[in-house]
Amino acid sequence: MIVQACLNGARPHDYHPRLPTTADAMAADGAACVAAGAAELHIHPRGADGRESLAAIDETILAVRRACPGTLIGVSTGAWIEGDVERTRDCISRWRMLPDYASVNLSEPDAPAVIGLLHHIGVGVEAGLATIADAERFASLADSRRIFRVLIEIEEQDFARADAIADGIERVLARANIVRPILLHGFDATVWHFVAQAHRKRWSTRIGLEDGRLLENGEQASGNAELIGAAAAIYRRSAA
Repeated sequence: MIVQACLNGARPHDYHPRLPTTADAMAADGAACVAAGAAELHIHPRGADGRESLAAIDETILAVRRACPGTLIGVSTGAWIEGDVERTRDCISRWRMLPDYASVNLSEPDAPAVIGLLHHIGVGVEAGLATIADAERFASLADSRRIFRVLIEIEEQDFARADAIADGIERVLARANIVRPILLHGFDATVWHFVAQAHRKRWSTRIGLEDGRLLENGEQASGNAELIGAAAAIYRRSAA
């Protein structure tokens, strides 16, 4: 079980005063998160205009690796980043500083092709499952047992409905006999709910400004490192 730091995602610049959006800022923030207890980093590189960019992967990965040697680094391949299937594939195929893994949203039409491309260039795949339909689609893929990790990411904000989705995804994976590492996380109102659920299930989790800016007590966190420190403390309790 690990706690992964998700540093920025698609959040706008004004979401939090310490949201890292440049390569250097992500590198410094990543190092602070590792010191606070993060085992891995999930980042969304951005171009010079501040927008998410798959073309900015090389510069950002290099900066973060220098600041966090030995730490696994993942990125997103979300279809919205480039907004075009061919441009997404072209950017990925041009990567030279490879991340250790990349998340692929099974809700996106081109997900199977992106998974195949990532495997071809030697990048691990986090299969992003946000719905039961995503899980069923994933289970039908020939590459489903080759992926690095299953990423159960619940955007539903009602706790009961969110739990039903997560439980349904778990059942689909069990029926398909897909036994891979699982990372469970929520978003905004459900962030800490799913940190607790993941801890209870002995799964990994993630936390950071991509998913939310509040501490468990409802106060705004000073930044990613404080969020990581609080989640890591929960996980340390299981090892005591």
